[in-house]
Amino acid sequence: MSKKIDSARKDLTKALKKHAEIVGGTAVSLKKAQRAAAEIHLAAIEYAALVEAKTGLPSPFGDVLQPGLDTSTMESLTAERDALAKKPKKK
Repeated sequence: MSKKIDSARKDLTKALKKHAEIVGGTAVSLKKAQRAAAEIHLAAIEYAALVEAKTGLPSPFGDVLQPGLDTSTMESLTAERDALAKKPKKK
């Protein structure tokens, strides 16, 4: 197993455990929970990037890391937004 991928997996597991400890308690701190969730997100992105760099395979997390619309729809909406931004404003 790749040392980098294994290290990223360990970081992701650690982030998941920390999040579970925070949200599994009786009094859940919103800020702590949000920070822990952000750590999971970053660890998952790092893991997915390393897997993709080594294997060429897409993220094993699919829509979890990039929820929402598919790529072509996002590109279309971005192009439309940019075109509207370039239009001269009416006075």
